[in-house]
Amino acid sequence: MPDHWQSRVDLAAAFRWTARLGMDEAVANHFSLAVNAAGTRFLINPNQVHFARICASDLLELDAHDSGVLQAPGAPDPTAWGLHSALHRRCALARCVMHLHPVFATVLASLADSTLPPIDQNTATFFNRVAVDDAFGGLAFEAEGERCAALLTDPAFRILLLGNHGVVAIGDSVADTFNRLYHFERAAGTYIRALQTGQPLRVMDARTAEQTAVEIENYPEQAERHLAEIKAILDSEGSDHAR
Repeated sequence: MPDHWQSRVDLAAAFRWTARLGMDEAVANHFSLAVNAAGTRFLINPNQVHFARICASDLLELDAHDSGVLQAPGAPDPTAWGLHSALHRRCALARCVMHLHPVFATVLASLADSTLPPIDQNTATFFNRVAVDDAFGGLAFEAEGERCAALLTDPAFRILLLGNHGVVAIGDSVADTFNRLYHFERAAGTYIRALQTGQPLRVMDARTAEQTAVEIENYPEQAERHLAEIKAILDSEGSDHAR
């Protein structure tokens, strides 16, 4: 059995559920999880394998300081390496990194003003907690990955909205990060649909939005239970994600 088995199972479950929700993009996008204390050794999905097929044993284990892996057999996707290795080298808070191009977050990232206003509980969760990158420089090879990683060194930010691109979520664990990413996409969807009505928005005042964000951050075990229930559903269906 490969090392860090439970971490592998958690990450594989997140891949499978992301595909079920339709938040994946063909054989692109990547999730990674640090497995050493320094955060520089990490698991990541194999190159160009659909999220719906990823198993725990498929995950690559990489060293963020060893770019020679790109020339080795079974090399990771070079954009996965560029973004995720930079984050695991530079950002101590990025134990887990999830990058997607889901519909609503990407629509938000395509607006001239990508601010997410607090119009409900989900949007308020992210009040003053999203870094917005407005300097898209093409695919996330190493230089672009380094530039993006520099935007997530402030501990206030656990979401990076990549203008003209997509979204990155970071967190302490698979459960923490997936729950954040899931709710950000829900929040973006609420906002985009609200804009489509053409009606004025009922935006919370800053005090209420901040209070709501803090209350949600301190609400016990939501992320852990979310992932546990996902794994329970997959197990009940006979999923092979834990293979």
